[in-house]
Amino acid sequence: MATTRRTQRVRAETLRRREEILNAAMATFGSKGYHAGPLGEIADQVDMTHAGVLHHFGSKNQLLLEVLQHRDDTDVAELVEQRIPGGVEMFRHLVRTAFLNARRAGLVQTYAVLSAEAVTDEHPARAFFQDRYRTLRAEAVEAFEELCAERGVTATEAVRHASAAILAVMDGLQVQWLVDPERVDLGEASAYAIDAIVAAVVGPL
Repeated sequence: MATTRRTQRVRAETLRRREEILNAAMATFGSKGYHAGPLGEIADQVDMTHAGVLHHFGSKNQLLLEVLQHRDDTDVAELVEQRIPGGVEMFRHLVRTAFLNARRAGLVQTYAVLSAEAVTDEHPARAFFQDRYRTLRAEAVEAFEELCAERGVTATEAVRHASAAILAVMDGLQVQWLVDPERVDLGEASAYAIDAIVAAVVGPL
């Protein structure tokens, strides 16, 4: 029993330290980008050595990927089965996420910086964002098709374009909000855009 309790304490401490490193990396990558964000600065924030950070994540590339996954996990943490819902609930979830993001600028900044960097050749997060957008577009298409079926609307090629447009509008509004938060209401503007795009395909929500 003593050995089990000791193992549990060690595991809990490891998870806590990993969480601290992820949060520190999110702050550093969000403010400086991946390439300009040094591991040493991340290590200093959590009172560890460079080697200590690598002990937990193996490499800077792997740390980046886990930061991105950590960011995505926070979006669905409160959802049933920790996944984005389908049908009309997906679009409502996106609106709720926009309002939530207005209260967590650091997280939004990290995502905006890293997604922009990832368009460059051989960036370690390029495949992550490529897969992420493909998955989100597919989920949006599925939600549109489900909503079309419920309302007796024929699903056309517009569904695919609308799915990409919703993601583009959300990300673009985040950038506008980050650089001018006093003049851009992230939640309200996102809700307006999502409602308008969905209405163009299936009618008002």
